[in-house]
Amino acid sequence: MNDKKYLIVGLGNAEQQYAGTRHNYGFEVVNALAQALRAEFKTDRLAYVARANYKGRTLVMIMPTTYMNLSGKAVKYWLATEEIEPDHCMVVCDDLDLPVGTFKIKPKGGGGSHNGLLNIIEQLGHSNFPRLRCGIGKDFAQGYQVDYVLGRFSSEELKRIEPCINQAVEAIKSFTTAGLQRTMNQFNTIEKNETSHNHNLNTNTL
Repeated sequence: MNDKKYLIVGLGNAEQQYAGTRHNYGFEVVNALAQALRAEFKTDRLAYVARANYKGRTLVMIMPTTYMNLSGKAVKYWLATEEIEPDHCMVVCDDLDLPVGTFKIKPKGGGGSHNGLLNIIEQLGHSNFPRLRCGIGKDFAQGYQVDYVLGRFSSEELKRIEPCINQAVEAIKSFTTAGLQRTMNQFNTIEKNETSHNHNLNTNTL
């Protein structure tokens, strides 16, 4: 296994009608990462794939072209094809339990209600892979979760999303060079500081 190679996975739905929706947050972050590294996505097996070198590391970035609930097929395939260990795989996804404009990095854990994470865990047979969870909030009435995650951010929310995406890109780059623990210490602290300035946001779930 190549200990200087990393798989960065953005979760979303590849069909055009889902572009820009809350559930495609992972795509947005990984696309921004590819742009920052001047890498271009090409259609490949089960995913759009881009490659870049960064400070001696090789980053393989994928956006699965399966439906969200089959994302694990692409992750399993590309981990095996590129000979990358799961602890060198960062999965970027949306998260209902975090306020808009924040993100949190975790080393492992369950999938909660996120069908993409659940399928990755099912396909890999374990949940020991880092994930970067981007907050989309949960400002919806009971029973309207699907409509909410497949909806688009308001203009006010987008003002908070853009700097969050930029920070997430820096966090992923840090993950590949400084390691997971140091990256969590640095960037999860930023996330807490940001939420402390937004008293109107629900931070109980952080």
